[in-house]
Amino acid sequence: MTQPTLRLSALAVLLSTALLHGAALAAGDGAQASRFYDDALKRFEKQDYDGAAIQLRNALKIDKNQLAVHLLLGKTLLAQGDVANAEFEFNESLRLGVNRVEVALPLAQTFVAQGRQAQVFSDTRVALDGLPTDARYQMLLLRASADLDLVHTDDALAELQAARTLSPNDPAAWIAEIPVRVRSGQFREAQAAADQALRLAPGNADALYQQATIAHVRGQLDAALAGYGAALKADPGHVEARVARAGLLIDLGRDKPAGADLDELNHLAPIDPRANYLRAVLAQRAGDAAGAKSAFTAVTEFLDPVPIEFLRYRVQVLIVEGLSHYGLGELEKAKPYLDMAWRQQQDSPLAKLLAQIALSNKDSGGAADLLETYLRGHPGDSQALLMLASIHLQQGRYAKATALMQQALQAKDDPSYHAVLGMSLLRDGRADQGAAQLEQAFAKDPHQAYAGLSLVTLYLQNGLPAKALGVANQMAKANPDNAGVLVVLGQTKAANADTAGARAAFEKAVKLAPNLIQAQYGLAEIEMRGRDFAAADKRLRGLLRNDPRNPDLLLQLATLNELWGRIPQAQQFVESAADASSLTQTRANFALVAWRLHHGQADKALDAAKVLLGKTPEDVTALQAYGGAQRANGDVAGARSTLTQAARRAGFDVDALCDIADEQLLVGDVSGAVYSLDKALQARPDYLPARARMARVDLLQGRLDEAAQRAQAVVKDAPSRAVGYDLLAEIARHRGQAREAIDALRKAHAVENSTRTLLHLFDALAHQPDAGPAVELGQSWLRSHPKDTAVMKVIGDAMARAGNLAQARRQYEAVIALDPGDIETVNNLANVLLLQKDPGALAVAEKALAAAPGNVMVIDTAGWAALAAGQRDRAVQLLRDARLRAPTNAEIHYHLASALAATGQASEARRELATALQNAKGAAWTDQARALQASLK
Repeated sequence: MTQPTLRLSALAVLLSTALLHGAALAAGDGAQASRFYDDALKRFEKQDYDGAAIQLRNALKIDKNQLAVHLLLGKTLLAQGDVANAEFEFNESLRLGVNRVEVALPLAQTFVAQGRQAQVFSDTRVALDGLPTDARYQMLLLRASADLDLVHTDDALAELQAARTLSPNDPAAWIAEIPVRVRSGQFREAQAAADQALRLAPGNADALYQQATIAHVRGQLDAALAGYGAALKADPGHVEARVARAGLLIDLGRDKPAGADLDELNHLAPIDPRANYLRAVLAQRAGDAAGAKSAFTAVTEFLDPVPIEFLRYRVQVLIVEGLSHYGLGELEKAKPYLDMAWRQQQDSPLAKLLAQIALSNKDSGGAADLLETYLRGHPGDSQALLMLASIHLQQGRYAKATALMQQALQAKDDPSYHAVLGMSLLRDGRADQGAAQLEQAFAKDPHQAYAGLSLVTLYLQNGLPAKALGVANQMAKANPDNAGVLVVLGQTKAANADTAGARAAFEKAVKLAPNLIQAQYGLAEIEMRGRDFAAADKRLRGLLRNDPRNPDLLLQLATLNELWGRIPQAQQFVESAADASSLTQTRANFALVAWRLHHGQADKALDAAKVLLGKTPEDVTALQAYGGAQRANGDVAGARSTLTQAARRAGFDVDALCDIADEQLLVGDVSGAVYSLDKALQARPDYLPARARMARVDLLQGRLDEAAQRAQAVVKDAPSRAVGYDLLAEIARHRGQAREAIDALRKAHAVENSTRTLLHLFDALAHQPDAGPAVELGQSWLRSHPKDTAVMKVIGDAMARAGNLAQARRQYEAVIALDPGDIETVNNLANVLLLQKDPGALAVAEKALAAAPGNVMVIDTAGWAALAAGQRDRAVQLLRDARLRAPTNAEIHYHLASALAATGQASEARRELATALQNAKGAAWTDQARALQASLK
């Protein structure tokens, strides 16, 4: 049975009736959209990209959320060279839920084309993990090219060697090695790579061209000309060889044959800026000022609209653009292009041109820096020496000295130095030393509010509210009329359960600073704790009238409405808070990701997490949030990569490292979890949560004895907690000791009488030959906990597995009556109705789809239900969407094949069936799939 893991708000389900009516009206349009897509696919395969793009946009006019259409449009735009819009379409595909394997390579290609080479390595969407062999090979070649642009030549060579292990007889990796070796001055190795490429592919134009570049760089100009000629003989349309030969001929003063090559380039690449620049050089040499200006202008008019970031690693093009502006006397326009090129070739004479531009702007210091850098590599350049000497005659040079806080303290024992040093130590993970420095700063000067506030926060985080209150009282005594200090005092008194004292502190702060919103928050929180929601609402809405886009205020209102039971209103406030946040404000973004994950909105959670990570890409908790959203959307490889980054950036924060380890285990990254937990235990060897998690890691690695030793130690040190017994149960299960596992889980439930421990025990009992005791356990629990929907659901699942569909249906319907927003259960109910051949299955499936339109299992159920109801075109559209989101799910392939066969698309149906049966692994639908396959032959 298809069982998604999402949960959404009740509001989405309540709206589903209207959405269903719209879906019915759109059925005809869906068929038209499907025909547009099919025609576009045929055009794309024939390389009719213009026609394909038209048809795909026609399809999107009907329904802008068609995943397959966005994906194919991205590939079409990439083929047309429209890389920015191609990236947009690939991102739309990802937003709609496409499996990243489908877009990783073309998306990475758009990064490189836009000058974002580093993103090829940092963006988890294009990570190598999980890619099939051919895509992995092509990605390695692309990564090598990006490494070369970034001057990471060793990394580039490693990428190419890895590529060759995947496809040892393909010449592309050897061809790609040549420019890497040339960049490093390894000409012998470059020639060896060229020889090997030509052995694998004699007469290959790319290999011949790259071989010629070796001779060109080494000054072997006759050999270079011959090599470019050989490449052009093999492929007369080879633009790079044609441009290179024309440039070399101009350098040799052979203008006529150079002009012939440029004439040929008029046909091959009429707007190539390098060719136009070479035409300008020839015109200048011939004294044709108008012709030179025209050619320079052609270069600038073509390249100026291109964002300079797109050209970042195209040094030839940067130089051509910069020199063209320079030739036109447009020095300020020339500067950014020449500067970007110079930063990649700092020993080039471009430094002198840039210095002249700096001097024209009266920036003598910048000019001197350029020249000094250049002269380190060219100490005898008389022109550069003269320019620098002139600058020194006009202006002096100076150097700035910087001291560390420890050095400052050696000279003067200043409390502010202790405060800054304390915060530095805290951020470095040395909490005890940092706290000591903060305490020293505060003891020397209680007016050091920064140190005092840091101490209060630290004590509260460590569960020491009494110590926090002591510091807060000292701060208030030293600063009796400081409203901000009074807010801290109120918050600390509240943490110490002194409600009256907290209210008094907040009210005094309000009198001193009526506009201090944190004091009003404090009073509202006291009202919420007292369940006086109306009073808190009145207070906060009064503030909102004066500051309608304050993210913190909007979040307070979200919290209030959630406590009040007004879930739709709470969601609106969370979304509004995130929308109102600036680029430096992230609290509301974190809240939005958490809200959407909690309420089952996985696709929207991923969108929110991307926005969050874009704001703070190095933040550990932001990386965790993004990894969680990736996992919720089925992107396991991406989540692993993201969590690895989080663990590296977490320092020795034991709580963060344990959380990260949990998330790594959820995505099957055992080695990553070991790394995280080892770091935590290095910091705190006795830390119980890390010890318990490490036992689970031992278990996952098959080290049962080590896991058992750790588990027994945890039970000994924490006998009143369930965690040790849970570990013993897991170990027993791995040893095949079902009875011992159940006994341990009974002990866990006895010491921690909770839904969590009951569900663990229920699961163990349900997998016994007789599931009756599990059901009895669950029903007994429900007699004392009649609204525990989690237990109702597992009873329903057990009934469904046993084939008792009527009982399963009753359980699911009871859950939905209590929690209409439980989309997992709505979807499960739809599956039960399908098995019962109940015509109401489609309506229920559509309700789930309306609430969770990005969940692949919900989409699959809706598509299967549509097929059962005779809505074949809609079934194909939905099941194609599901297949793109989960390409390894065999059952979805079978469902799509069935729908395709029903619509007469036998060829595609056969392909889907072949994939389904290849990965069926004894699935219940295998016989039906084989029968369908036989009928299509």
